[in-house]
Amino acid sequence: MGLASAPALASVASSPPGPGHGFYAYVANLHSDTVSVVDTRTDTVVDSIPVGDGPDDTAVSPDGSRVYVTNSAADTVSVVDARRRTVVATVGVGDEPSRVTVSPDGRHVYVANVGSDDVSVISARTHAVTDTIEVGRQPLGLEFLPDGSRLYVANAGTDDVSVIRPDTGTVVDTVPVGSGPTALAFTPDGRHAYVSNLSSNDVSVIETCGNTVTDRIPVGVAPAAVGVRPDGRRVYVANTGSADVSVISTRARAVTDTVPVGDFPNGLAVAPDGASVYVSNFGSDTLSVIDTAAVRVRDTVAVGDGPTGVSVAPAPGGTRPGR
Repeated sequence: MGLASAPALASVASSPPGPGHGFYAYVANLHSDTVSVVDTRTDTVVDSIPVGDGPDDTAVSPDGSRVYVTNSAADTVSVVDARRRTVVATVGVGDEPSRVTVSPDGRHVYVANVGSDDVSVISARTHAVTDTIEVGRQPLGLEFLPDGSRLYVANAGTDDVSVIRPDTGTVVDTVPVGSGPTALAFTPDGRHAYVSNLSSNDVSVIETCGNTVTDRIPVGVAPAAVGVRPDGRRVYVANTGSADVSVISTRARAVTDTVPVGDFPNGLAVAPDGASVYVSNFGSDTLSVIDTAAVRVRDTVAVGDGPTGVSVAPAPGGTRPGR
C-alpha cells in the first residue's frame, strides 16, 4: 500500500463504446494513490488525480462539483474539485477510512472508519469533522435512504447494519444480516435495502419500514459490492471470489444472470441512466463496463494499480471533454 505506479491510460474495447451521456466514472486506485477519471462516452481514462495514501473509495456530491476520496492508509479524505481535477482540501478522519457517501442534500459527507469502528461526519462547506458516531465493528459500506432520513452502515465485524438518524447523529436500530456485510444499496423507493455478505455468499434484503430481513439470496463467492438500477428492477452484485457479477431480479428475488468480469472485482457503480454498470477489478487493474440491456461486458478499461471503490456521476459544469 502506498507504492505509487503510473496508471495505464488505455481501453481494450470488446465492442463499440456506449452512447454519450456525459458521465464520468471515478475509480480509487489503492496501490497507485490515484483516482482514475473515465469518460464513459468513450470508455477511456482522461485523467489521473494524485490523492492520499491508499485510496479506497470515491463519492460524488449531488451537484457533481466535488469528489470525496477515502485514503485508508493516511486516515484522511481528499476533497477533489471535479472540474479542475485537483485536491482542494484534506480532512483527517478516523482509523482506516473505508467507504464514503454524501447526504442527498449535499451538506455532509459520511465516512466509515473500519479501524476505529465509527463514522466521521464532515461538513461539505467547511471541510471539518462535525461529529463521530460509534457503530458496529469494522464498518464498511454505508448508504442513505433516498429521502435522506436514515443512514445505513454495514458492519463486517458484527454481522449487522447500524441505522443512523443523521439529524441527531444517533444509532436508532441495529439489523442482523448475513456474515461479513460489506456494502448495501437501496431501491429507488427506499422500501428495500440489499446487503452483500462477503462471508456467507449471499445478499440480505432489508424491509426498511420495520428494519427486518425478509430474504437471503445466494449469489457468487465473496460478494463485496452491490448496486441497484434506477428503475429498481435489477440489483448487481460484484463477487470477489468468483470473478463475476450476479444480476438479481427484485421481483423474483433470485439471480437471473451471471456476468464474468475481471479478477477480484470489489467495487461497483450503476450509471445514473441505468444503461451501464461499472465494476472495478482489483486483481487485474481494470474497470469492466457491463451493458445492462445485453447483460454482458461491453468494454474493459485499464486503470490504476489495485482499483477499489468506483462512483459514476454527470460531468461537472465547465469540464472540458478529454481534460
